[in-house]
Amino acid sequence: MNKAESMRRRISVAYLKFAAVATLFFAVIAAVAVEGIEVRLVDERLEEVASWASPRYAGRLPVEMPAGISFHHGEGIPRSLRALPDGVQEVTVDGVDLHVLKGRDNLGPFVVVDHDSDYEQIELVVYSMFGVAFLGFLACSLMLGRYVGNQVVNPIVELAEAVDGRAAQLPLQERADELGLLARTIAGHTGELRQVLDRERFFTGDVSHELRTPLTVIAGAAEVLMAQTEREPALYAPAERIYRAAREATDVTSMLLRLARAPAQLEWAHMSAAALAHAEVARYQSLVTGRPLALRYVGGDDFAIDGVRELVLAAIGNLVRNACQYTEAGVVEVSLAGRAVIVEDTGPGLPPAARARLHNEPIPADARGSSGTGLGLGLVQRICAHLGATLVLGSRAGGGTRFEIHFPDGLTRP
Repeated sequence: MNKAESMRRRISVAYLKFAAVATLFFAVIAAVAVEGIEVRLVDERLEEVASWASPRYAGRLPVEMPAGISFHHGEGIPRSLRALPDGVQEVTVDGVDLHVLKGRDNLGPFVVVDHDSDYEQIELVVYSMFGVAFLGFLACSLMLGRYVGNQVVNPIVELAEAVDGRAAQLPLQERADELGLLARTIAGHTGELRQVLDRERFFTGDVSHELRTPLTVIAGAAEVLMAQTEREPALYAPAERIYRAAREATDVTSMLLRLARAPAQLEWAHMSAAALAHAEVARYQSLVTGRPLALRYVGGDDFAIDGVRELVLAAIGNLVRNACQYTEAGVVEVSLAGRAVIVEDTGPGLPPAARARLHNEPIPADARGSSGTGLGLGLVQRICAHLGATLVLGSRAGGGTRFEIHFPDGLTRP
């Protein structure tokens, strides 16, 4: 999972953003408060001193200032302060920070100077403390976000791991909150799916198992008829067709039995793709005998397949058999390219019903009831999904159909 998309990260970032916005809000309020305090403690104090000292100076009374504050009038104003505008301002004289109130009365200009004001140091301390508090608030928000994220995400991860591991009993079902509701819902839905899959697997296995005995009897009887009518072509041909159909039905039941089992329970082997393709081409030569149709293996770069031999043969064989059955004339070719087994034909192409079934789409209304609805291709799809391979439908250059079974590189047993 991308860390940027992690719920833990999102929750932590959300807490940090909240902390930053909240801190900025309080910082503005604190700055306004500090400036207001400065006006109240310094500026208004200087104005009060001026309103007290100016009348006393005009009445030639002694003007005694508190420690750290001085009052100057007229020519007594220091030269460095004479050019200041009226009002309260902060100035630096000889490296000393001063708060100065410049004013004017009936006798001329005057200044009130605060020499000992340490409000600037107080401001520095206040803002430093506020900065430390800001960093601490961010750190606490980050830790709180990670804690809340873990509290929320860890149970979900635990539930996901239990579902992925197909645990017999999902955790968190005893909780009374939303996570408990989610766990109970998933457990109920998983149980229903498991029952459906088990019923399908048992049905497929039972039907296939029950069909094997009668099919064996039919094949044996047909083989006896073939031996007895070897010199009677009119009887031998139907017996041979019965025998071949029984053998194909037996192969299909064996394949269904294997599909009903989990891939990990099957016997996997290391096989040559060229040998398998060549064997299926040789097996179905009887389908093109006496027809203006050629079935051939044109070769290609061989590659190794790690899979279940019977299922791989069934997948290739179904494509070859379908191509031979639905191609009236021309050629059916089997080749290898990359890590794919390719079956091409010069037939009329795949019927709309079969194409819709292959793509898991609704069968068109005008195509329902037509022949060739793609049941064999459905089995090929199931086999490919069972083995981790991919079935691709295409068009042959010059007309016809092209099927490719792509086997992933390094396919290994589950």
